[in-house]
Amino acid sequence: MNKIENDTILKAFRGEKTDHTPVWFMRQAGRSQPEYRKLKEKYSLFEITHDPELCAYVTRLPVEQYGVDAAILYKDIMSPLPAIGVDVEIKKGIGPVIHNPIRSKADIEKLGTIDPEDDVPYVMDTIRLLTKEQLTVPLIGFSGAPFTLASYMIEGGPSKNYNKTKSLMYREPMTWFALMDKLADMVIAYVKAQVAAGASAIQIFDSWVGSLNVEDYRTFIKPVMQRIFSELKEEGVPLITFGVGARHLIHEWDDLPVDVLGLDWRMSITEARNEGITKPLQGNLDPSLLLADWDTIEERAKKIIDEGRQHPAHIFNLGHGVTPDIKPETLKRLTQLIHDYSKKS
Repeated sequence: MNKIENDTILKAFRGEKTDHTPVWFMRQAGRSQPEYRKLKEKYSLFEITHDPELCAYVTRLPVEQYGVDAAILYKDIMSPLPAIGVDVEIKKGIGPVIHNPIRSKADIEKLGTIDPEDDVPYVMDTIRLLTKEQLTVPLIGFSGAPFTLASYMIEGGPSKNYNKTKSLMYREPMTWFALMDKLADMVIAYVKAQVAAGASAIQIFDSWVGSLNVEDYRTFIKPVMQRIFSELKEEGVPLITFGVGARHLIHEWDDLPVDVLGLDWRMSITEARNEGITKPLQGNLDPSLLLADWDTIEERAKKIIDEGRQHPAHIFNLGHGVTPDIKPETLKRLTQLIHDYSKKS
C-alpha cells in the first residue's frame, strides 16, 4: 500500500479537528480538464474506464493539478449494472440510457448478482494501482444508491419527474422492495470490494432522492439505506451520503449509520447545525458560482469555510459536480484559498 502522506480528510470524516479545511470536488476528474478532453479524442469513455492505467491517470490528475486532499475514483454510477444484467449505454448529451428497463417483478427476477473481482476487475485493478503505487492522499470509492439507480432502470434514462419510478413504488410496493433489495445486495458487494482493493472512504450518491417527500423516504428508501450502511459500517471506513435538493431529508440521513452528510447549496452549514445536525458535513458551494468573478467566489467560499470551522469537522466541496465549463485554474485557486484561509481561521 502506498503511504498516505496527507490524511487530513480522513480525520475530518471521523469528526476530528484538523489544521486546515480539507477539500475535494465532485466530478473533479473529467470533462473540465483539457488533458481529459485530449484523451477523449483517442479513447472512448468505455475504453478509459476499462483501462486501469488510463483510469488511474484521470483519477489522480486533479490531485496533482489542484492539490485537493483526496482523489475520487473516476467511474460512473452505472459501472456495476451491466454485471447484474442491465443493458446500459452512456449516450453523449443524454447520459445513461437503459435498453431493458424494469417494468415488472419478472424483470427484477431476471437480474443477477455481482462478483466485483470477476465482473468489474478493471475497477478493482484501478483502485489497487492508485492506492498501492500512485496516490499519497486517500482515495474515495463510491456507488449509486438504490433509488437513484432504480430511477434510471425504470425510466430508461434520465428523468425530470421520475413518474414511472414513483408509479411503480406506489402501485406495486412489494415489487419496489424486491428491486431495492436486489440493488442493495449489489451496492454492498461492490463497495466492500472497493474497500478491500484500497479505497479509504466511500460516498453513496443518492443524487435524485430529493424528489421524494419525507414520508415516502421513510417508507420506501430508509430501510434499504439502513441495511446498506449497517453492513458497510463493518468495513471500518468513513461513509458519506449525498443527494441533490434533499435538505428536507437531513434528519432522515442523520438517523442512518453514516459518518458524513453531504449538503448541496440549498442548505447552509449553519442552517444544518441549527437543525441539530452534529455529524461532519461536506459541501457546499454552488458549482455555478465558479463561473462568477473571483471576488464573488472568494467571498462565498470564505463564508462556507467560516461556518464550517465553527465546528470540528467540515469538508469543503461543491453542492454538486464540477461542470465542463469550469476552468481548472479556478479550481486550483479555490483549493489554495481553502487551505490558506482555513489555516488562519
